[in-house]
Amino acid sequence: MSSYKLLNPYSMEVITEVTYTSKEDALAALALLEKGRVIQKRFAPFERAQILGNLAQLMKRDKEKIAAQITQEMGKTLSDSLVEMDRAITTVTLSSQEAIRINGEVLNSDAFAPRRDKRGIVEHFPLGIVFAITPFNFPINLSVHKIGPAFAAGNCILFKPGPQNYLSGKMLTSLCHEAGMPVETFQMVNPDVPVMSELTKHTSINCISFTGGVVAAKAIAQNAGLKKLLFELGGNDPLIVMPDGDVDLAVKTAINQRFATAGQRCTASKKLFIHESLYDSFKNKLLEETKKLVIGNPMDPETFVGPVVNAKAADEIMRRLDQAVQKGATILTGHKREGNIIYPTVIENINSDCDLIKEETFGPVIPLLKFNKLEEVISQLKTSAFGLQAGVFTNDLRTIKKLYEELDVGALAVNDGPGFRAEHFPFGGMKESGMGREGVAYAIREMSAVKTLIF
Repeated sequence: MSSYKLLNPYSMEVITEVTYTSKEDALAALALLEKGRVIQKRFAPFERAQILGNLAQLMKRDKEKIAAQITQEMGKTLSDSLVEMDRAITTVTLSSQEAIRINGEVLNSDAFAPRRDKRGIVEHFPLGIVFAITPFNFPINLSVHKIGPAFAAGNCILFKPGPQNYLSGKMLTSLCHEAGMPVETFQMVNPDVPVMSELTKHTSINCISFTGGVVAAKAIAQNAGLKKLLFELGGNDPLIVMPDGDVDLAVKTAINQRFATAGQRCTASKKLFIHESLYDSFKNKLLEETKKLVIGNPMDPETFVGPVVNAKAADEIMRRLDQAVQKGATILTGHKREGNIIYPTVIENINSDCDLIKEETFGPVIPLLKFNKLEEVISQLKTSAFGLQAGVFTNDLRTIKKLYEELDVGALAVNDGPGFRAEHFPFGGMKESGMGREGVAYAIREMSAVKTLIF
């Protein structure tokens, strides 16, 4: 049976060796979940709510321990990991509350001719088994954004964390069982690619909720057949600063939403469009604040930028920076690597065909793009394959309305960056940024089937 070494991205020390879940064990887990569908039907909504409430309390109890594990596994700073845990606890608490709010409606057939004197009782039923596949960057919060709503809706869950997050995934699994989720309703697997392929096409799975890359999503879709697919696939998100924008706040937002988590966020501000009238003032302030950031050991509470997740990721970021420089870009600060740490980098004069801005770059890099008219920005963004979120700094309602109506994105944040997310807001993108919506109440709807009783 094949295995891999789990490395600490900062120290490069081996944390543990992980064995992939075999095909036999994966199918056994799926068979157990099939039996669990009967168990789930016996739970009343208030009982599911109680179990999720228990989970939130257990996560609060073990918050520091799990946060430290996240940092050890994927290099996120400890302060970031603690914030993630707080958000995850909120997500599970919301899932508990929403479990008792899953209501239907009654429709009157005689709202339209002819008279038939019928009523339609519309209710939401679980889909069955939800395959929850999560990435490395927010290993607990993105997991409970799938697990919480899926369980609240009455589904059984097959959980696959990112390979880098095996141990934190095991911690979460143990807490789910301790909270009261029967093992027949919740199973974790860690398959390699061939076994993963077998699972995604298995007829026992009714819904696949996946957060990750476009290539993997297309492979899943090709395999899945007639299943409900919920995809959150990242983005190449713009932050736009208009002439009336608050430069200081925009700079602070850009740093927090691009350099935190070493830039490894799907909603990070990956393209900064700065109006020419304040380009220089924004640039100078950004460089001043960037040079103050503490870089290094992610376990140090003072560290703001730690390593990226692994050497392969660091190699790709440096390749894209090197390519941009070769095509005429100017490095203003950064473009330096120590181990898996990429120093926060600000770059300008970037050619539009550079991978750095053409593709989603998962790293601490801020590309500055100067513009004169808003139409230039909109035109560029319309050509992007992605459409997750966008942010704009302005108080001009006409500008806000124009961007909201014309940008193909899931959300537009005003006087904030594209990284804004609240656990109860709908979250998801357009185009290659995915399909379907997360956000607890919205995810519950996505993970439910509507059934009508006509009488």
